[in-house]
Amino acid sequence: MSNKVLIIQSNITSAKILVDFFSKRGDKVWLTTNIPHAFALFKNENPDLVILDLHMTGNQWLSLLNLIHQKNPDTQVIVTNKHPDLKREMLAKDQGVRVFLREPFSPQWIENALQKLKLGAPPDRSSTLPKVRVPMRIKIILPYILLTLVFAFASAYLITQYVLESFRDRYTNQLIDAGKVTSDWMVKEEDRILNNIRLLANTEGVPELVESGDATHLRDVLLPVAINYQEEDIEILDLRGIGLISLRHRAGSAREDYEAFQGDTNFADEVFVKKIIQQQIDPIGDKFAELVHVPWGDLFYIAGPILKSDGKTVGVILIGKSITSLIRQIRQDTLAHITIYNKNDGNPIASTLFLQKDIYPVPSEMVNKILLFQDKETNIRPLKVASTNYSEILGPWEARWGEDLGVIGVALSENFLIQPAVITKYQVFLFVSIAILGIIVIGILVARQITQPLAKVVQASVQVAQGNLEVKVHPEGNDEVAVLAHAFNYMVSGLQEGFIYRDLLGRTVSPEVREALRHSFSTGNLRLEGQNTVATVLMSDIRDFTRISEKEEPTTILHWLNEYFGEIVPIITRHNGVVDKFEGDAMLAFFGILPTPLSPKESTYHACKAALKMLATLERINSQRAMQEEPSLITGISINTGMLIAGSLGTSDRLNYTIIGDTVNTTQRMQEINRSFGESGIVVSENTLVALGDRRAAFRFEPLGEHALKGKMDMLWVYRMWPKDTELKL
Repeated sequence: MSNKVLIIQSNITSAKILVDFFSKRGDKVWLTTNIPHAFALFKNENPDLVILDLHMTGNQWLSLLNLIHQKNPDTQVIVTNKHPDLKREMLAKDQGVRVFLREPFSPQWIENALQKLKLGAPPDRSSTLPKVRVPMRIKIILPYILLTLVFAFASAYLITQYVLESFRDRYTNQLIDAGKVTSDWMVKEEDRILNNIRLLANTEGVPELVESGDATHLRDVLLPVAINYQEEDIEILDLRGIGLISLRHRAGSAREDYEAFQGDTNFADEVFVKKIIQQQIDPIGDKFAELVHVPWGDLFYIAGPILKSDGKTVGVILIGKSITSLIRQIRQDTLAHITIYNKNDGNPIASTLFLQKDIYPVPSEMVNKILLFQDKETNIRPLKVASTNYSEILGPWEARWGEDLGVIGVALSENFLIQPAVITKYQVFLFVSIAILGIIVIGILVARQITQPLAKVVQASVQVAQGNLEVKVHPEGNDEVAVLAHAFNYMVSGLQEGFIYRDLLGRTVSPEVREALRHSFSTGNLRLEGQNTVATVLMSDIRDFTRISEKEEPTTILHWLNEYFGEIVPIITRHNGVVDKFEGDAMLAFFGILPTPLSPKESTYHACKAALKMLATLERINSQRAMQEEPSLITGISINTGMLIAGSLGTSDRLNYTIIGDTVNTTQRMQEINRSFGESGIVVSENTLVALGDRRAAFRFEPLGEHALKGKMDMLWVYRMWPKDTELKL
């Protein structure tokens, strides 16, 4: 019995394969490349089977699937695509599509897709499930009254005795934790600045530039580090404390916007700078920190010496960060308000808390107490700013493991949780007594709310067990049962994605290779731990692709590469090759290992045939691109034969079967020779030529002489390969 088949494809060449297949079966076929026309054909002809291209432009293809699903659910649907598009595939699945067919189309793949449509649902296994003897509703309701009474009275007691009394302790602990986090943040920031000081001071050539007073070249060295690490101020001083070069970021400007100054004298009299110039070293080291007030603000500086290789001090390097930036970043990370106080008079230097009219300096006696007993006492004081109550924990602001620079305050607002009204025990018990009856009624309703969604999940689980992955549970409410419903849907989506991913992985090699690989795994013939073998490696690389990519949108580049590899990869698989990996515009493939080991003579022959076919395909691709005014994809192809290691690479949860070794590296180095051709070409090594044996007569080789390859000590003879004058059938 013939069927009516509607084929909707954007690629006419691929569509003709489908038309020929179904026409030979005696089916009545309609072909269209236009979705509106497809709507009309579907309504007028009522086809038995629709084959829809997933890559049709716009979203009308989804509307067509919805129409088929709603108006004529008996119509079978197969969705085709040229390359994976997980998002669209999931949208198609939401419309009931369960069979996908990917290019290149072959009779075997089309038959497999049709077979999937005919399988139908597996036998009903619901009869094998156990019967429900005691409904969950009963199990919940019966003990609910007793549990409610016990829990209610126990809760009332705990609320009056413990819970209300613990709010203040919890808040205090939270405040102390915020203070510890702030201290840790300051230590990490100090370590970061110290690392950058060491980086710059030890950069090759910096001591010499400082000694010679070359400010221009110093700026070139300092600016990249300043931009990368977003340092606000970098100062290089000579041994007089005079600035050789100063890089200061413009506040509020772009990250690369720095001003450079020379001859700054603001640091000449600073004690910590003089210590470095005098080569003083304390038990901590030769780096010193200080809070400095300069014309451009209050900044925290760390200074260190710039030493020559003989240990001679030639200058001083300072890296500074404004106090305003410090407290703003701490505020972002801790969500607490931060204030830095002067250690001499207790006045705020910078704060995220105080308004202009609400400023609370720390009394001098408290400052002295904080600095004197910093490891023994916790100092917390109440504040009221803009009608909001705060508690502030005060502690020393230390640098270099103990050097006090000031006092730092960390404040959190007091919310209503720490100021609850005093509820008497009798009021609590009265409230509980009144609530018990309501709780019992609510318990019955809750039991029903739980069991009904669970029943839906059970029914959906049975359908999944029967193989139906299109089922979904509509979550209701916001409790654990709703989470269970969401988790069930995620699980089904994961199963759906698993089928897609397995299909995507299955498409990376030819069906013959995939079956051989599966068989090799099952029999143990393929050793994943790695094996030495002689094989042939083929590598292709598009010339100047980086330059081409700079002028186009990323989506355009991705589209070009998908079209390019869509033509090239099938050539590799048809010639018994396996694509190992893609690296941007480059492709690495090997011959002679999978699906079955081949002799070097056979592997080189297949690789050479594939390369010539790739060359002919590239000419056709570039001709089409020239007509579309697109840049040509000039490709270099290199082939090398030799010993390599084939096996799994990666971790226990993510493995990649790949090849490594000197043969692979040499193949990659040979790509440099292709650059001299100015056109697509093939370069083969002498090892490949020797391995071909008497089969080299099928090709034409042009000697290119000996070449020195990067990283190789021995010279390598290479040849350029051409097809024979008589067309070689590939």
